Amino acid sequence: MKKISSISLRKMWIEFYLDKDHKEIGSASVIPENDPTVLFTTAGMHPLVPYLMGQKHPQGTRLVNAQKCIRTGDIDEVGDDSHCTFFEMLGNWSLGDYFKKEQIAWSFEFLTSEKYLGIPLKNLAISVFAGDKNASKDEESAKLWIEQGIPKDRIFYLSKEHNWWGPAGQTGPCGPDTEMFFVKDIVDCKKGCDPSCNCGKYLEIWNDVFMQYNKNNEGKFETLAQKNVDTGMGLERTLCVLQGKKSVYETDIFVPIIKKIEEISGQKHGENSEKTKAIRIIADHIRTSVHMIGDIKGITPSNTDQGYVLRRLLRRAIRYANQLNMPKNSIVEVAKTVINTYKDIYKEIGQNQDKILNEIAIEEDRFEKTIKGGLKEFDKLKHYLVGDTISGKAAFKLYDTYGFPLEMTIELAKEHTLKVDVDSFNKCFIEHQAKSSAGSIQKFKGGLADNTAVVTRLHTATHLLHSALKKVLGDDVNQKGSNITEERLRFDFSFNRPMTADEIKKTEDIVNEAIKKDIKIECIEIELGKAKEMGAIGLFGDKYGEKVKVYKIEGYSLEMCGGPHTEKTGELGVFKIVKEQSSSSGVRRIKGVLN
Repeated sequence: MKKISSISLRKMWIEFYLDKDHKEIGSASVIPENDPTVLFTTAGMHPLVPYLMGQKHPQGTRLVNAQKCIRTGDIDEVGDDSHCTFFEMLGNWSLGDYFKKEQIAWSFEFLTSEKYLGIPLKNLAISVFAGDKNASKDEESAKLWIEQGIPKDRIFYLSKEHNWWGPAGQTGPCGPDTEMFFVKDIVDCKKGCDPSCNCGKYLEIWNDVFMQYNKNNEGKFETLAQKNVDTGMGLERTLCVLQGKKSVYETDIFVPIIKKIEEISGQKHGENSEKTKAIRIIADHIRTSVHMIGDIKGITPSNTDQGYVLRRLLRRAIRYANQLNMPKNSIVEVAKTVINTYKDIYKEIGQNQDKILNEIAIEEDRFEKTIKGGLKEFDKLKHYLVGDTISGKAAFKLYDTYGFPLEMTIELAKEHTLKVDVDSFNKCFIEHQAKSSAGSIQKFKGGLADNTAVVTRLHTATHLLHSALKKVLGDDVNQKGSNITEERLRFDFSFNRPMTADEIKKTEDIVNEAIKKDIKIECIEIELGKAKEMGAIGLFGDKYGEKVKVYKIEGYSLEMCGGPHTEKTGELGVFKIVKEQSSSSGVRRIKGVLN
C-alpha cells in the first residue's frame, strides 16, 4: 500500500477519471447557491442536483472533482480520531452515462492497483443494499464485486439505513449504494461483526451511489429514465489509511496545524487525552473557519444561519485555546498556518487572507467582551441564589446567551462552594437541540429536488434583483448568497450601508419593469472565457469547468447559473421587497416575494 500525500491523492484521483473520459469541474462554494435545504455544501452532489435530475451539464455526462464540504451535525464528536467539520470529498459522476458495471470495476482498480492506491485485497470489505418492500436486494452490485475478486464472505448486505441514498426531499431521485471499507487487522470483535458495527474494525473510505429510482408523491419507487452514479471518497479518512495513521489529525494535512498549536501552547499532541482533544478541536474549527470566511462567497460571524455556525466554531476554538493557556491572538497564528496549507490548492484562501485574519481577530475581541458580560451575570446569579445549587435553567442561560461552557460555570461555582444542577442543564440542552433540529428539518421543506414552479419563479427573480441592485447601488454590488423557499426569496449582497426607501423603490420598479415586458429568457452554453468576455456575471462560474450556462434576459441580466428558470419574465407576477437588513459586516440582505 502506497504512502500517498494529500496533494498526490487529489491529483491521482482527478487524473484517474480524466483517463476515463471525465471532465474536471472545480470545487463549488461551501455556501450553497440558491439552495434553501442546507446551510453548507455537505457533499459533492449538492451543486449538481439540477443535472442529476436531467438538466444538461455544460461539461457533459462524465464529471470529476475535489469538493470542499462542511458538516457540523457531529460537532460534539470532533476531537476523536475521525470526525472533522471541514473535509474534502473526491467525487465522480455519471449523468445518465455509465452505471454499476463500469463504476464498480473502476472503484476496484483505483483501490487495489499498484499504479494507484495499492490497498491489499485482504484489507477490503464491501457492503451492498439488502433490499426491502420498496426496492430489491442489490444482487447485481454484489455479483460485480465478486467478479473483480472480492470474496463472498467480505460482501455484506445491509439495510436501507446503511446502504441507501435519498431522496434529498420528500420525493425525487434515490437508490442503493455500495460502500467500501478498509478492514483493520488489529481490531477484534464478536463473531459476525460487519461494517454496521461501531467497533472500529471497518473504516468507510468510499461510497458509490446508484440513483436508479424516483420516489413519487404517493411514496412509490419507480425506475428512473436517467440513471446516475454519484460517488464520494473522503480525502482525510483515505489519507489516514494510506499513511498508516490512527487518526486523521496525524495525516500530512493536519501536521503543520497541530505543530503550530503545540508550539504556541507548549502542549504535546498525544500525551494527554484532554489536551489532545483540545488541540484537535482548535485545529479542526480554525481550519473550517478559514474556509468559511475565505470562500468565494465568504461569510462573517453573525447570529443567524451560516454566520452563527461560524461564530460557534470560532468561540469554541477560543475556549479550548484558553484551556491550553494560549495567549490572545493565538488562533490568528493558527489560521495563518491553515492558509499556508491550502492557499495553493484553493486560490481564494490566499486571496482572502487579510479578510480571514481580520474577522477572526475581531471575533476573539467580541468573545472576550461576551465572557465579561457572562461573569457579571454569574455574580448577579450568585447574589440572588437561594440554597447552594445553580439551576440547570440558569446554567443554560449562561451557556446560550453568554457563551459560557458548562465546565466554566461548574468551576466558578466550586470557587464559591456552590454546585450546578448538571442533569437539569442537560435537559435544557436536549430541548434546545430538539428545537434547533426542528428548525433544520424545516429547511428541508420541499427538498433539494423540489424545483417547483414557485421556486423557479423566485429563482428567476433573483437574477433581475441582482441586476437591478447593480443599476441602483453601483457595479460593486455582488451576490453573496441566496436562499429560496416557496414563500419568499432571500438575497445577500455586498453593500456597506442600509438602502434608502427611494433605493428600495427604484430596485422594485426595475424588476417589475422587466416582468411587464414579458422578455424571453435565453440559455446559452458557452466557454467560460467567452462568457466573461460577453460581460456575464456570476461568482460561481469556475466550478463548471470549460463550459458554462449563461441565462440572458435582454436589456436586464446576463448571468452564469445552473437554473432553474422560467421561459419568460412575464410568468413572475409582481415583485415586492418586504425587508432590507444587515446580514453581516459589509453584507446586506433582502427578502422579497412575488404576488
